[in-house]
Amino acid sequence: MRDVEAVFREERGRLLAALVRRFGDLDLAEEVTSDAIEAALKHWPIEGVPPKPGAWLMTTARRKAVDRLRRDRALAARLAVLQVEAERAAHAPPADADGDLPDERLQLFFTCAHPALPAEDRGALTLRCLAGLTTPEVARAYLVPVQTMAKRIVRAKKKIREARIPFRVPGADELPERLPGVLQVVYSIFTEGYAASSGPDLQRLDLTEEAIRLARILRRLLPAEREVAGLLALLLLIHARRDARTGPDGEPVLLDEQDRGRWDRAMIEEGSALVVAALSGGPPGVYGVQAAIAALHDEAADLATTDWPQIVALYDVLRALDPSPVVALNRAAAVAMRDGPEAGLALLDELGGEPLLRGYHPYLVARADLLHRLGRLPEAATAYRAALEAAGSEPERAHLRRRLAAVEGS
Repeated sequence: MRDVEAVFREERGRLLAALVRRFGDLDLAEEVTSDAIEAALKHWPIEGVPPKPGAWLMTTARRKAVDRLRRDRALAARLAVLQVEAERAAHAPPADADGDLPDERLQLFFTCAHPALPAEDRGALTLRCLAGLTTPEVARAYLVPVQTMAKRIVRAKKKIREARIPFRVPGADELPERLPGVLQVVYSIFTEGYAASSGPDLQRLDLTEEAIRLARILRRLLPAEREVAGLLALLLLIHARRDARTGPDGEPVLLDEQDRGRWDRAMIEEGSALVVAALSGGPPGVYGVQAAIAALHDEAADLATTDWPQIVALYDVLRALDPSPVVALNRAAAVAMRDGPEAGLALLDELGGEPLLRGYHPYLVARADLLHRLGRLPEAATAYRAALEAAGSEPERAHLRRRLAAVEGS
């Protein structure tokens, strides 16, 4: 019998996307998707998982949607208007030669990147509703409180409803404007899978592999877009280390301790080739530069022979393109490797006043590790306690408890 949770992870996004496309109402689609999953939880443990679980869920969800429309005449009337508008929009110029994007979820990624929505709401809505991340996971991706993120999601839904933004494939002339938002969403899905914000596992491979799949679709759809190549390269070069990132107990294995023989060399070669495409023919983009950094890590034999001066130089380029605190944090960590922990710690302390980094787990861990390397053990212990409080997944917490115990034991 297939694992029921795995089925839900695989089918939820497809189900929700198809229902939104069918009914044109995100709230209704979410409600009946949840109802269908609840029905599956009731019947499948007794009857077994059906041969075509997605079809079972779709049939159940459609029936429940019809039941809701029968009970709510106002909703039915509103959806009738939306469906007429959707049929008109369906005659718009196709986005590619086949007249459609190859995945309904990706269609809705572009829809939720509609310029009528505030920029901060677009990715949040897509991650929550279409990629299946929880509101806390989305909040972590954007470094904001959970309540703030919940309000953004509600606001975006309301805007779509009131402005009657159609759920349709954008025309070819609209794709470039919406592409950055779509790339950000795909990257955020990967980021949550790379280091889960909660739960028993460090990595959620279902999310990382889904993000890579979507990035491949984008690459096929838009082969001339260098940032699409950069994003796919970045995901592949990071994901290539997946088997070496955790130990037998599931705890994180740091980069300098990883068995690089377990890295996926075919994936690294593919990612490195895409870096060339991403950085050729024009000014660099943020994903192309990040991919170049990842390639330098993957091509090095060990931490000591890594080209840290070049990595710092690339972070300088990236900081000019994206002057965010997270980029500055990563640059400080690279400077610590190039110039020593004291230089890196000085940069981290300068960033301490950034609101986005307060309580940000990677910042707290980086600072604790540098204090540890400098032998400032009481301060390191305090920093590890702060990082432990901010850690999400249990493997991260176990790892930090072990490091804290080592510092306190010293």
